Amino acid sequence: MKKGIRRAITWTVIAAVIAVTVILAAGKRKALQQVTYETVSVEKGDVAYFVTATGTIEPVTEVEVGTQVSGIIAKLYADYNSTVKEGQIIAEMDKVPLESDLASARATYNGNKAEFVYQEKNYRRSKGLHEKNLISDTEYEQAEYNYAMARSAFESSEAALAKAERNLSYATIASPIDGIVIDRAVEEGQTVAAGFETPTLFTIAADLTKMQVVADVDEADIGGVKEGQRVSFTVDAYPDDVFEGRVIQIRLGSSSGTSSVTGTTTESVVTYEVVIAADNPDLKLLPRLTANLSIYTKEAHDVLCVPSRALRFNPEAVAGKNDRINDCEGEAKLWTREGNVFTAHPVTTGINDGISTEITGGIGEGTEIIAGASFAGLESLAKKNGNPFMPGPPRK
Repeated sequence: MKKGIRRAITWTVIAAVIAVTVILAAGKRKALQQVTYETVSVEKGDVAYFVTATGTIEPVTEVEVGTQVSGIIAKLYADYNSTVKEGQIIAEMDKVPLESDLASARATYNGNKAEFVYQEKNYRRSKGLHEKNLISDTEYEQAEYNYAMARSAFESSEAALAKAERNLSYATIASPIDGIVIDRAVEEGQTVAAGFETPTLFTIAADLTKMQVVADVDEADIGGVKEGQRVSFTVDAYPDDVFEGRVIQIRLGSSSGTSSVTGTTTESVVTYEVVIAADNPDLKLLPRLTANLSIYTKEAHDVLCVPSRALRFNPEAVAGKNDRINDCEGEAKLWTREGNVFTAHPVTTGINDGISTEITGGIGEGTEIIAGASFAGLESLAKKNGNPFMPGPPRK
């Protein structure tokens, strides 16, 4: 009898444990099925779509000042960051060799000029005598030949003298514009050789309060870039400052390069240069800084907009068995909920920047829509019971 009582008690306990387990499981399942809906209002705001690019900051007007004669730099009158005016002397070359060349050219010129004057008089005199048949044809032709050769030598020496004078003037180097020296490539005493390529002595920027950014825009994005579009950019030197500019030129010539992928495979990259004008009143934008740009190809201000994720909401994924769904036709839909009824509203959309989407029709301002849903019980259950796939703390 005692054995039967013990067996009955055992089965009673087992049944109670099973019942408690079922109740707890049902409670957990119910908690997991609790859905929290995120609702937002259809409100007016700004939506903008932009493409990104990198570029280099450059002065709007930049002139490289060089020399057309070879020689030694005798004096420098300008340095880095020097402010110069148009016509101001900024360097002088050693003039001694050039002055010697000028003196030699002038001496040759004077001699050829005297010879030319003499031969001209002799030719005119011979011409008059020849017309009167007082000299032979041979004598006249000789006088004519001597006159032509003297004139040729005189004109050649005249050109050589002008060149020597011009070369001497090149030894005094003046600034061609008003501006500031941003680069100096020579030192006093340095020898420069003017061959096929003119050596650069200084680089002068006209006005650093007006800068431009030359950006490389990928071929996939260049189709949306137009002149006049707004641009915002940052530079590493001032990471907290955002600078503004405008697209002023899209250069038609493309450039191609290669980009490395995993260090082994290379692929061709085609980009187009886009020029952006930017004001620089504080002179923070220095030449050659790298700029990270956002070119706004599409913008809409003060328009109805919703979070883009609201257009991806699907009530069928979260609705319970007691909920009712009133669907509709249309590619773009927004959903509202009253009680247990989900209602779809077909809408037309405009600009989408990835976060917000412009709504051009189909729903009114202030309408409460569903932007998303989350299972509220999942987090609380995890906090209560812990992760079933990770060991818990040791029991005391």
